[in-house]
Amino acid sequence: MIDTDRITGAARAFGGTVQSSVGDLAGSNRDAIEGRLREAQGTAENLYGQAKDAVRHAADEISDHAAEAYDRSRAYAWEGHQTSVAWPHASLLVAGLAGFGLGLLVSKL
Repeated sequence: MIDTDRITGAARAFGGTVQSSVGDLAGSNRDAIEGRLREAQGTAENLYGQAKDAVRHAADEISDHAAEAYDRSRAYAWEGHQTSVAWPHASLLVAGLAGFGLGLLVSKL
């Protein structure tokens, strides 16, 4: 699981470090540089939020598809079970043919 609070805190700490370093170097242009840094930080936080939303949306979509696949496979398994109960001789014939085929394969090895 992604710890978003920890990532956000690390990004803010990094931004503060960069801002402090640039402030020391900038001298008279400090206000302009700080404004651009705040703008860049806002953009980064916005992009982070969009990425988080996109990942959440993708996870929801995957979960929905997995649930549908599970329901379909359960229905097919039930249908197969019902067919084997209705036609037990056919099931025995298929099992016998599968066993005979495997026996032929094993005897050829």
